Amino acid sequence: MYIPPPHLAQGKKSYTNAYNDILSAFRRSPQTSASSVILLVAPDVDSLCAARMLASLFKQDDVLYRIIPVSSVQELQSVKDELATYAELHTLLLVNMGNFIDLPTPEWFGEFDLGVSIHVIDSSRPRSMANLFYPGENGERVVLWDDGDAGKLVDLRKAWETLEFEPLPDSDDDSESEDELSDEGDVEEDGEDGEEDGEDDDARPANGKRKSTDGNGKARKRRKTQKPVYRVTRDEVYQYKQKLNKYYYAGTSYGQSAASTIYILATVLERVDNDLLWLAILGLTFQYTTARISRDTYEQQHTVYHDEVSRLNPIFSNTETSHSLNSLNPDDLSVRPTDELRFMLFRHWNLYDAMYHSSYVASKLGIWKEKGRKRLTGLLAKMGFSIPQTQQPYSHMDMDLKRALVKKLDDVAPEYGLVELSYPSFMRCYGYHSQPLSAADAVESINALMDFAGGARLEIEMEGHRHGGEWFGGGKLWEAVGYEKEITSAKSTMGTNGPENAQGNGNDDGDDEPVALEWWKKNFWSAYDSLTDIKRLREALRLAMAIHKSIIRQGTSIIDKQDIRTMRNHRVVVLTQGPDLVLFHHPGMLTRLALWLIDALRDRIPATVAVGRNKRRDLPFIVACLNESKGTYVVAGIMASPEFGDVRRNTFATNFLNASQATNTSIQHTSFNTNIVEIDEKDLKPFLEVLCA
Repeated sequence: MYIPPPHLAQGKKSYTNAYNDILSAFRRSPQTSASSVILLVAPDVDSLCAARMLASLFKQDDVLYRIIPVSSVQELQSVKDELATYAELHTLLLVNMGNFIDLPTPEWFGEFDLGVSIHVIDSSRPRSMANLFYPGENGERVVLWDDGDAGKLVDLRKAWETLEFEPLPDSDDDSESEDELSDEGDVEEDGEDGEEDGEDDDARPANGKRKSTDGNGKARKRRKTQKPVYRVTRDEVYQYKQKLNKYYYAGTSYGQSAASTIYILATVLERVDNDLLWLAILGLTFQYTTARISRDTYEQQHTVYHDEVSRLNPIFSNTETSHSLNSLNPDDLSVRPTDELRFMLFRHWNLYDAMYHSSYVASKLGIWKEKGRKRLTGLLAKMGFSIPQTQQPYSHMDMDLKRALVKKLDDVAPEYGLVELSYPSFMRCYGYHSQPLSAADAVESINALMDFAGGARLEIEMEGHRHGGEWFGGGKLWEAVGYEKEITSAKSTMGTNGPENAQGNGNDDGDDEPVALEWWKKNFWSAYDSLTDIKRLREALRLAMAIHKSIIRQGTSIIDKQDIRTMRNHRVVVLTQGPDLVLFHHPGMLTRLALWLIDALRDRIPATVAVGRNKRRDLPFIVACLNESKGTYVVAGIMASPEFGDVRRNTFATNFLNASQATNTSIQHTSFNTNIVEIDEKDLKPFLEVLCA
């Protein structure tokens, strides 16, 4: 079943009731342990923020809990089998997973003890009709936290319930059904012999109607007392299947972030503070910066959080427009609204590199060509910024230049086609521990830790050095602070309600678990800890810069070498070599490269007429990267949109399945992103040919 948000509940069960049910089940349970309440969390920023918020609420209510990171549907299946052995389990929360899985069915959680409730907090769409409308105790114990959309699925609910529970016609019933419809007014006359009545009952057809056995044509009294059962026609079956297929195959999209859902719960519980507000803002910002939601959707949500920021934080006078607001006192932990420039990590980088590594600037100036780089230098010169000034750390730039930056950009940038250089956002103060950090920068830092806190070798640039390299002391290999130490302790620590417990229990397999699966779990906990550790978060900014350098380096190489092939109605890039090849084995990294290519080429595709241009600008992008060690390709499919800030439903989940069936090849989903698959190296060529046909 589903529960609506509080403002749409209208007396029905809502978020607060579901949360109170979790508390009641925990307090009533005779066996309470960290395995009584378990959170299964997907490895993305929104999921991390939602899990941290739930952990905060549970801690206030003295609820023991356990967090288990889950990376894919296959791993969810194995975790489910393990959870079935937990006698003390009574509450399971699925964060950003489970929406498209039929959870009440026996294949998943239908065989679990009825005392176990499953709560689904997932922003992805489409959603399984079984999760929303499955009847009985199995359906009621699966609780989907809705954002208001489920109530609009009236026609889909009717279609699903009819196909699932009503008797359907088959090929053997054609003539019989026609006879029944023609003789609809005839019902059997009451028999005087009880034995005859019994025989008639046994002879009743499956649809529940009786057939007339005499030819009198008299009116029958039983017609008034026995209501005939409705039988679905073939046309209706076809129409219902079409409706459901249209919904399921329309493509993947995203609704309210999981972090926003938990923030609404905290608001109703009257427990909101700046910490929870900041985590909710990060969840929303993650959706926007990864192109999961459109600019319009983001601005609607931003308005809500802007009001929350004003409510929870005192009004302060600020006359600076330098985008580098300072903390007012040592204990200033406030959240403030600000306009975020579309320059990558510009407060922590230098201005030139921040603009150079921006996909928006790349699309307008074409920075992968010498002409484009000269245009960027010319833009800065026209603004009155010298080359030495733009290549020094932004924090060291002259204050007058920083104050005048936005005004000069507004005056000069439109001449270069840069008309949407900023968007409304927020930043968080950390007292005197650190300079304020913007939401976009925090998301980039957390994403970097999620992908590469460990498991790969990356050289980062040391602060104050530029193009120095490790040999000359200007760079060094990335090493997460305390990373190895925490891994060791995680294997031996069995806490009660923290990441140590979840790591320790999650790795109970110990040495039997493949090493390849270890890195992402360690990265998960490193990113999880950074949500409340500003020192770790700021250190990861250097890692995020190194990652974006790799993306730009690979992206410019692809464009320079003209490695982009247009296959009918798709653009395809296949990566087989390069210094950064191993980095793009990660689904998140490959997705970022595809998004950068889409943004960079949006305004650079040549066309002779406007109509032709629009058709070419929004072709879907397929990026495949060779993993030599496994003999496979990681394939990501991203939908392109003709305008910056627009988002389209991603139909690659269906397209991948169809191509797999047509070529008889096996594909594996290595994450919950259904638009990313892994395929054998030998199968890539026929797979792409069918996919792009």
